[in-house]
Amino acid sequence: MERVGIIQMTSSSDPLQNLAYIKQEVARLSEQGAAWVVTPENALIFGHRQDYHQHAEPLDAGPLQYQLRVIAKSHSVWLIVGSMPIRTESGDVSTTSLVINSHGVIVSHYDKLHMFDVDVEDTHQRYRESETFTAGTDVVVAETPFGQLGLSICYDVRFPHLYSELVRKGAQILLVPAAFTAVTGKAHWETLLRSRAIETQSWVVAVNQVGRHPCGRETWGHSMVISPWGEVVLNLEDELRSGLVEIDIQQVDEIRKTMPVASHTRFDNTFKNN
Repeated sequence: MERVGIIQMTSSSDPLQNLAYIKQEVARLSEQGAAWVVTPENALIFGHRQDYHQHAEPLDAGPLQYQLRVIAKSHSVWLIVGSMPIRTESGDVSTTSLVINSHGVIVSHYDKLHMFDVDVEDTHQRYRESETFTAGTDVVVAETPFGQLGLSICYDVRFPHLYSELVRKGAQILLVPAAFTAVTGKAHWETLLRSRAIETQSWVVAVNQVGRHPCGRETWGHSMVISPWGEVVLNLEDELRSGLVEIDIQQVDEIRKTMPVASHTRFDNTFKNN
């Protein structure tokens, strides 16, 4: 079994401040035996459109990614950055997860597929991610020593077909770094996460932002790790803190063998051409 560390954050628009916190928590978690560590969505920059565009870097280049690679290598951990702004070859900006191995190499990345263009009854009210980021196009599973990681980000969790496809591509652990709002988080966060775990029979590692941010937004927290049986084995509630838990990847194979849901579905073959 491998230990995963999750870092619940209250990120700001200052990337150096956020990097310092990540560095501090990775050091502490690695000392406790974490083999891999996950941060929330918008871990490096949490602010307004101009903040993301100002600090966006080309993939695998720039001072922020260099510092992240150094953190992973110096502590010999895999570091999964929930998301940060990446400048694409076309000049647009994506919100992108990075998978950095224990040697400090970016081995995989995922551009968020679904943009959070929603009206919410909170102080922010209007959310239009598509005005800041360009959506991704690829479903990504990252191969690691501790399991096959199905990558997703925040609003993606409302689209179960994505997770079915991740499992079809071999995912055993589903990652959901997020910046779920306090309003939508209270209503739906745990229910959505447990549903994704149960229906795909996968571990879910969901790492959220928490509290009131300098930009005025408020996020729900309650970062959690959920077993393939749908049990919440770790919940950080609404506190600014990190957590550590062991993941037994064999549970995935055992549950999928005893209840082979994927092989029982009739929609892939019976109805797709009707």
